[in-house]
Order: sequence, then C-alpha cells, then structure tokens
Amino acid sequence: MKTHSTTIVAVKREGRVAIAGDGQVTLGNGIIKNHAKKVRLLSGGKIVAGFAGSAADGIALLERLEQKLEAHGGNLTRGAVELAKEWRMDRALRHLEAVIIVSDGRQVYLLSGNGDIIEPDEDCIAIGSGAPYAHAAARMLLKHTALSALEVAREAITTASDMCIYTNREITALELAP
Repeated sequence: MKTHSTTIVAVKREGRVAIAGDGQVTLGNGIIKNHAKKVRLLSGGKIVAGFAGSAADGIALLERLEQKLEAHGGNLTRGAVELAKEWRMDRALRHLEAVIIVSDGRQVYLLSGNGDIIEPDEDCIAIGSGAPYAHAAARMLLKHTALSALEVAREAITTASDMCIYTNREITALELAP
C-alpha cells in the first residue's frame, strides 16, 4: 500500500519566511494519523524545515540535514548542498521517498533525492499531495492581500485541504525572520 502524506508550503513576505504543513497521513485509502508534525525547527531554531512523503524517510533526512548544518557552522546553503550530494550518491539514501523544503529566514530551498536544490523564483513553493492547490492559493494571496507570510502559509494549506483528500486542517506553521 502506498502512503500519502502531506502538503507543505513555504512563503516569503516582508523579510519573513513561514513554512506550514498539514497533519494527515494516509495509508492506502484510509487516514491513519491526523496530527503528524511535518514542520520542525532545526539548528537551535535557526532553520525551519518541512517534509512531504514517507514520514520515516523525511525524519531521517532532517536528521542528516541537521548533521550537515552542524558540520558547516549552520550555513544552510552549504548544508543543503552536502545533503543533496549524499542523498543522490548514497545507495541507501537514494531510495528514501521524501522531499524537503528548508529555510533560514533568507533563503528557501526545495531538496530532493535527485540531487535537486531548487531556490524558487517566486515568494512561495509547495510540495506534497496538495502542492498544486497550496501553491496556487499562496501565489494569489501574496498578489492580492496584505496577509503576513504566516497567514498566507496557513490559508494556503487550508485551501489545499478543501481540494486534496490527502491534506487536512491540522496545521503546523512556523515562521523565521533573518
């Protein structure tokens, strides 16, 4: 059975970055958890990250990222590059099924097992089952409202939950300023 879990969105506005995610985990065609926490602070609260995909794989990757950040003095760009290289090259890591969005309050990166380190052109990016809905909602809210980054991120997940059966309204949202 395939596990579907989550929608994560990152939003930048007025010098702040917020990452929000829902709490639903689905196995096959049933919901097995409603309150999963897939958005977390790393590096002593200096980095915020969210993952979509397999929960165990996402947690393992966040732990590896934490190690890379420690090894490189908290430098997000360097830690992300090193994680992406290891993720792509390591035989065991290559099979992990998760995607990560991470930010230090200035940069936002999407990391994947293909070696991708994507810095979005826009002030928002989303991953996971409801990503297209959350991304579209965040873009429109950024364009047509004065909501804060945190408010936009929360509303984008709420919108995704209205449209994606793998996304719920049990939202964890964290915000950083540079």
